[in-house]
Amino acid sequence: MNKKLNILGINGSASSNSSSLAILKSIALKGKSDFDLTILDNLAQLPHFKTELTDDNIPAKIKVFRDLIENADGIIICTPEYVFSIPSGLKNAIEWCVSTTVLSNKKMGLITASASGVKAHAELKLIMKAIQTNFTNDTTLLIQGVKGKMNKKGKVIDHKTEAELDTFVQSYKKLIKTVVSNPIW
Repeated sequence: MNKKLNILGINGSASSNSSSLAILKSIALKGKSDFDLTILDNLAQLPHFKTELTDDNIPAKIKVFRDLIENADGIIICTPEYVFSIPSGLKNAIEWCVSTTVLSNKKMGLITASASGVKAHAELKLIMKAIQTNFTNDTTLLIQGVKGKMNKKGKVIDHKTEAELDTFVQSYKKLIKTVVSNPIW
């Protein structure tokens, strides 16, 4: 019997009723035979990034956040697009990790779920490539028009999106169980 992997899901949305959170919950159910997905849904509680605190006098919440990343076998980020970019809370969280190697070589799943999401998705992939995380084209997913693809209870009702999420989860399981020989970067 294989040990279940510890995956950290990061909700990039600041909304308490976000599609991103609902998608992460759906992924937790789809992957439950292979991994436990712990969802971090409180990026707004992290202090604003300050360069002078990245190595010394690190805020306690940042230490906890970095430890969650360090102890995870992989990370799945699901985020909306705000003003053609990733949300500021997600960018802030990533900035707290840049001066460390905590995200380097982490196996990533990257999902952008928004009205359009094209620019934020490209930006998220660029940032993750720049900080040398491991992901493939198959472990990224852009879900456009997400509000029309979910019901009010946060369940995906669009069959194409449901199939894309299934494929994403299968691809992510392969990524976290193998050594990455050809990362996207």
